[in-house]
Amino acid sequence: MNEQTPVPPSVERRTIEHVPLDERHGRARDLFTVWFGSNIMLLTIITGALATTVFGLPLWAGASAIVLGNVIGGAVMALHAAQGPQLGVPQMLQTRAQFGSYGSLLVVILVVFMYLGFFASNAVLGGQALSKVTGLPTNWSITVIGLISVVATIVGYRLIHRVTAVLSVVAGGALVIAFVWMIWVNGVPADTWHTDGFSWAGFMATLSVAALWQIAYAPYVSDYTRYMPKDTGQRAAFWGTYAGCVLGSVLPMLLGVLVGAALPTDDTLVGLSTLTHGVSTGVFAIFATGIAATNAMNLYCGSLSTITVGQNLFPRWQPAAMSRAVTAVVLFVIAIIPALVSADDFLANYANFLALLLCVLIPWTAVNLVDYYLLRHGEYDIEALFERDGGRYGTFNWVAIACYFIGIAVQIPFLSTTLFTGFAAAALGGVDISWIVGLAVICPLYYALMRSKVSAPVTQPAVVRA
Repeated sequence: MNEQTPVPPSVERRTIEHVPLDERHGRARDLFTVWFGSNIMLLTIITGALATTVFGLPLWAGASAIVLGNVIGGAVMALHAAQGPQLGVPQMLQTRAQFGSYGSLLVVILVVFMYLGFFASNAVLGGQALSKVTGLPTNWSITVIGLISVVATIVGYRLIHRVTAVLSVVAGGALVIAFVWMIWVNGVPADTWHTDGFSWAGFMATLSVAALWQIAYAPYVSDYTRYMPKDTGQRAAFWGTYAGCVLGSVLPMLLGVLVGAALPTDDTLVGLSTLTHGVSTGVFAIFATGIAATNAMNLYCGSLSTITVGQNLFPRWQPAAMSRAVTAVVLFVIAIIPALVSADDFLANYANFLALLLCVLIPWTAVNLVDYYLLRHGEYDIEALFERDGGRYGTFNWVAIACYFIGIAVQIPFLSTTLFTGFAAAALGGVDISWIVGLAVICPLYYALMRSKVSAPVTQPAVVRA
């Protein structure tokens, strides 16, 4: 099944197929702006505010946990980004090499739900911010933010890069103004700087949330490096992505920590509006725009993952720009419904969503990184990734699948959420170290079980689809 519908030259025509070397473009520093600009938004601020509102930490402890979690999680995330220039395919397509052509479907589908969850969360906050600025009803504002993201997804990769480059400057400036206005112009309550209330449970929960923020990008971070020239190198791709994503996340999260410490009983958006009184309209408008851009990234990669599932089921299908457009619209409709329904209970739903998401992402990231860096050393048969039978990678890799479910199982006793607390977490006083346990168990387990099964590295040039 081939699509023949012509598209404007400004619209990205490729979807999940391999990007040929003669179409590669960009520099590693472009990766800094795409991740720095896209992270400066309201959802990042809300995530930081969890430290001092939901988890009850003092400002110093919340800030420390936020920085440490991002630094650790960012390293895991950026290792995935380094795969893009080498392979030239989306991250979830490459997952077929670890799990098999059909074995990967469960992971890819779970990742699609992750994108939809973040899309809905972002849409709620963006809609609330736009409603404050324009006076539009919140539900209409949520829909408008979502539609802007759909348009950007349809246009594709280049537009997303350009918009986030502009946001790096504009949203970065708004962030600085917000800090200045809160601390030196309007001021914060004196008890903002209190030092009591520390708990290891709250500290580890905050650290885990911050680490997850970074790790949640892992399933699609190389989607934004796959167009980079192959000689960009893994190190340059790693540091460009790491610096942009960590710095772009830490700064707005620290703003959220400060808002939560200053006004812990207020809704975070209300608190931010109060503390930035005088410039709040401009700040909210810019951060709402940032949400639309970030949601375009979520929807873009959700579309690629959905197309990956479709191509797996119909291997002769060669999806193009129209497929991405239709898929984006369908996913938007699916995601906008929970966004409209959950707007009133957003914060509690979001915290639980993050905890459960971490549990299912960690085993995948462990399998992928060990396979890429330690077992196959970045050498994959790209053509085999598009074969229905998986080629040399087969339909099911039961070792990877078993490790994935074992990885989820070993984390459950260490989970600590408002919905469920495992016996190990309870014994640790509510401290959640589930993701650390998951990585510590699955990385060596997968390596030991797969070492003898991995064939010789693919050294011949791979024949790939244009």
